Amino acid sequence: MKGVVKVPKMKTNRAAAKRFKVTGNGKIKRRKAYGSHLLTSKTTKRKRSLRKPTLASGADKKRVKRMLGI
Repeated sequence: MKGVVKVPKMKTNRAAAKRFKVTGNGKIKRRKAYGSHLLTSKTTKRKRSLRKPTLASGADKKRVKRMLGI
């Protein structure tokens, strides 16, 4: 096809793709910080809470979606 200009594809930020998932409703799911080392000084309750995923802040939603190419 002569004269057709191809628009370059969007590239997904691979670091973001490994850290975030999009839920069915379009919210961004992430892991909590501070759960990987220096665990002896943290309470069992706190460590248990850190295992559970949470939602990314609404302020970051637009930025993260752009990195994920959504």
